[in-house]
Amino acid sequence: MRDDANHVDTPLVQHEAEWLTPSIQKSHQRSETFGLSALMRPDYDVLPAAELALKLEQSRILCAHATPVMESLHEQIVNTQNVIVLTDAEGLILHSIGDDDFLRRAEKVALRPGANWAEQQQGTNAIGTAIAECCPTVVHGAQHYLAANRFLTCSSVPILGPYGDLIGVLDVTGDHRSYHQHTMALAKMSAQMIENHLFTNTFRETLQIAFHGRAEFLGTLMEGIAAFTCDGRFLSANRSAQFQLGLPLTALRAHTLSSLFGLSSAQLIDRLRANRDRHLSLNLNTGAVVCANVEFRRAVLADGGWSHKPSSEARPDALRAPKPTAPAAPLSRLSYLDTGDPQVANVIAKVRKVIGKDIPILITGETGTGKELLAQAIHNDSPRRSGSFVAVNCASIPESLIESELFGYEEGAFTGARRKGAVGKLLQANGGTLFLDEIGDMPYPLQVRLLRVLQERLVNPLGSTKSIPVDIAIVCATHRDLREMIAQNRFREDLYYRLNGLVVKLPPLRERTDLASVIQKMLQCESLGDADGASLNVDSEVMTLFKQCAWPGNFRQLGNLLRTASAMVDADGQIRHEHLPDDFFEDLDNAGTAPPGTIDAVARQSARLQDVAVFAITAAVAKHHGNVSAAARSLGISRNTIYRKMPAPPCTDD
Repeated sequence: MRDDANHVDTPLVQHEAEWLTPSIQKSHQRSETFGLSALMRPDYDVLPAAELALKLEQSRILCAHATPVMESLHEQIVNTQNVIVLTDAEGLILHSIGDDDFLRRAEKVALRPGANWAEQQQGTNAIGTAIAECCPTVVHGAQHYLAANRFLTCSSVPILGPYGDLIGVLDVTGDHRSYHQHTMALAKMSAQMIENHLFTNTFRETLQIAFHGRAEFLGTLMEGIAAFTCDGRFLSANRSAQFQLGLPLTALRAHTLSSLFGLSSAQLIDRLRANRDRHLSLNLNTGAVVCANVEFRRAVLADGGWSHKPSSEARPDALRAPKPTAPAAPLSRLSYLDTGDPQVANVIAKVRKVIGKDIPILITGETGTGKELLAQAIHNDSPRRSGSFVAVNCASIPESLIESELFGYEEGAFTGARRKGAVGKLLQANGGTLFLDEIGDMPYPLQVRLLRVLQERLVNPLGSTKSIPVDIAIVCATHRDLREMIAQNRFREDLYYRLNGLVVKLPPLRERTDLASVIQKMLQCESLGDADGASLNVDSEVMTLFKQCAWPGNFRQLGNLLRTASAMVDADGQIRHEHLPDDFFEDLDNAGTAPPGTIDAVARQSARLQDVAVFAITAAVAKHHGNVSAAARSLGISRNTIYRKMPAPPCTDD
């Protein structure tokens, strides 16, 4: 068996060159101009580790938003002999993930961090050509200029920054013999997700309008997003917004809120107050009518005008509500969480005694027991309730990026960064509460910096010599045994004793005595109710099974189960055996807690339920015109579930 990575084909013959597209032909001409030869040995110009670390630092914001999207994309194309690559605007590979066996082959052609795939180095290839043309590009097999790369097929999509500049490329590369036509669609969708994440993160303190001609596309990748200053000056718009407005970004910069949507900021506020529907109806300058969601980020209405308050955030719902005649007492979220379990009641009683006394709180417990809900409740019942509640999951941020997320960075040369730098989570929480979830997963070197901040109450953003004072309350959470980690030198003992002013433990769901009350509250949540607002309830036999379940996933498992069952219920709104997923009964069976005959009864229903599920998913995707995100949202399930259940590959969101 030959090694395709080392195999060298002969130059293109005439009949092979005839199927080159015009853009590929232009790229081949550029490759010749660069002095490259089709038979030359590729020069990948791989950077040394120190120089690569500097490039990663410069592109940290891009990597932070792209990495989770790349991982999600990998889950959709796993075992397809592909590698997913992220590059900067010059074609330097920053990050790559993929199937292990193909990654080993890809290493031979330097599809790894530090390698450069600009056209000047590699000739015609999807990454370099996408950068040169600034458009999505597929380079298939023999279309590559260098013969050494012709065993590959690459699909690349440029990633544009919030201000419309090229900041990187997302690429999917695989063996040319296993190329699938849907690969480019998935790459485009993923790149658009990255762009939208960067956009909303960049324009945090602005007026944002999300809009589309069809209401069901709001909240999906198809929605347009435009950002304005509070007085209506245009800032930027994502690609979908540019398409719907019929103008490129350069032309939109001359416009205002009034010239694009036909109303001023004050008029928009009045519309929000008067509106009782879920969405606003707005008129575009093109004459089209769109549905819109309007969000005033980190701004509040005061005396008929705008005033900025970094520590508070007003939602459209608040703007619509009539002004109360007297200040209303805030809802005690701790009281809301007290649903009758003695262990939880004991935790709440302890917490109430230290709220507002500058005593750090450490919440322990299994994953999914509601640690973040308790932290949010502590904040909402504290004197800091008017400040920000800022949550940081130390386990979900790559180790190379968590420092910039916490401390922020100064204005500088960070690819994809905001022009004035970025405020870290510590400063965002100034005047409020910082919640450090999974504190046990914080990198050991960073624990030293956090300890210094907690002791000195001063923050130094990356690249800055200035110390900024901060006033924050600290709440941490972990499912790990920190004392054991200290013994293993994986967690600093001095930081531990700085964080554990009050340590409380939330019980797992299987030990709680208030399961019925908890389930009833969860079913009352709007996200679990049906479109008609009909009340939901649980059949008594099903409730008995719920009480026998060990719930290894705790509230996450219960919430997903109820959400799925709620989508399956009949007109009476009652959740019965046939509405529960098969794996729930498998868990009961494995634990030996299922009543006799239950598993057999479910097995007889299983085939019918699978058919019902496939039918419901197919109908929802058709109803939403192939929009998988909208269909998943309407059913209350994940997009991955739709991809897994569909009898054939569904339409993408592109």
